[in-house]
Amino acid sequence: MSAPTAPTADDTPAVPKNIRWIMLGILFAMLLSMLDGLIVGTAMPTVVADIGGIDHISWVVTAYTLTAACSTPVWGKMGDLFNRKHMFLGSIVVFMIGSVLSGQASSMSELIGFRALQGIGAGGLMAGAFALIGVLLPPRERGKYQGMVAITQAVGSIGGPLVGGFVTGHFGWRWAFYINIPIGLICLVWCGMLLHLPAARRGKVVIDWLGITLMTAMISAVVMAATWAGSTYAWGSWQILSLAAASVLLLIAFIASQKRAGEPLLPLRIFTGHRNFPISAVLLVVAGVAMFGATLYLPLFQQSVQGASASSSGLLLLPMMAGTVAASLVAGKVMTKTGKYKIFPVVGAAALAIGMGLLSTMDTTTSRFTTSTYMVMVGIGTGFTIQMANTIAQNAVELRDMGAASAATSLFRTLGGSLGVAVFGSLFTRAIQGQAGAPAEGGHTDTSAVEGMSRTAKDAYLHAVAHGTQQIFLVGALCAAAAFVAAVFIKEVPLRGKPGSAPKPETVSTKA
Repeated sequence: MSAPTAPTADDTPAVPKNIRWIMLGILFAMLLSMLDGLIVGTAMPTVVADIGGIDHISWVVTAYTLTAACSTPVWGKMGDLFNRKHMFLGSIVVFMIGSVLSGQASSMSELIGFRALQGIGAGGLMAGAFALIGVLLPPRERGKYQGMVAITQAVGSIGGPLVGGFVTGHFGWRWAFYINIPIGLICLVWCGMLLHLPAARRGKVVIDWLGITLMTAMISAVVMAATWAGSTYAWGSWQILSLAAASVLLLIAFIASQKRAGEPLLPLRIFTGHRNFPISAVLLVVAGVAMFGATLYLPLFQQSVQGASASSSGLLLLPMMAGTVAASLVAGKVMTKTGKYKIFPVVGAAALAIGMGLLSTMDTTTSRFTTSTYMVMVGIGTGFTIQMANTIAQNAVELRDMGAASAATSLFRTLGGSLGVAVFGSLFTRAIQGQAGAPAEGGHTDTSAVEGMSRTAKDAYLHAVAHGTQQIFLVGALCAAAAFVAAVFIKEVPLRGKPGSAPKPETVSTKA
């Protein structure tokens, strides 16, 4: 593969003087979408008690995830074709409309439909945020601000359950959605006033409707298979196998359509221009698997086996998030100062494999301190991996493809998380059903019910939870080991941009 044409020192606009203020507005919008999923998860028991529909409760999450994943590439490409700022602000408006309607839902079917609309906006928030960061900050300069992104993600992961519990308990579940309105308005005004991008001169715009249709169908099949496998349907059932076959066929058709499209939704050149982009995609898929697995099952293990309070579930992840932020800050400073970056995804994938491997050794005798120590290692691994993978991917493409590339990286991480949740959920349910017997029928994991068990049943349940957790993190460690092998093959090409570099006029006008 040839080297990318994008990474040249002067092939990007100079960094705005008020970049930190601009970044705050962009990251605030990113935080909005991150908080929403976790806040809503905390509010769901109250939602069901009010409007019913417990049989369809999983679709409240699935509808949001599905539309967010499907819309992400579309938002990214539209930003490339039209105006990135307008697309970003438009996604905030769509998200707010979905939030208002979700808060007014009177039935579960209405809530699912409005959550789907909310997910469409969320797809634009994530795709737009990373694309704007990619345009405003050349990769060489991005390390200075990498900590801001890591802190935002940490606040979103930890603050979601805490805010959700507080808002639902004091104001009712509808405010879990209404709270997005004031935050969204702040983002709109903030970014509307401070965010300025170079004007772009473009010719006739051609929208790849066939690509959008095939991509949407393919992602839908993947997400639905990942959501239903091991829970609603068995992994080997005809429903899951049919979805898997449809995913493969749609992928083949999508690739063929992208070769013929005049303005493809996901240009194949971003995958073939330099090997660093597909390698970054592998790293992001694995990071998604690790993050979703850790954030879902570590609190469960600590509450069930180690007796931690459910009300502090968000704080249980603090050691991992602290490791993530610290590693991101260190990597960012070193990358900006030296221009070197390959070592970080290599070390990060290794640390992630070691940390997940250590977590797979936990049992009913493991202390909270020991668990926290292992979590720090996982946090260091994700901190060195996630942000660096995004930077490396964006450095491997031209500025005209920044939206599509940023959307693709967000999509890979989302799909990695969806697949991870499906596999981990299947492993955990099998472990519970296989060892705990009747008390844990159906993969029941309500820790409040454990207190009513007999001593024998309780011990069996706790051992089953520990065994299921061990299997989950062992699979995660194997995935991280594969990511380490991939990271070794990253080629350290020069980072685009340098301090004080002036933009080339023709570059700004055509590729911004």
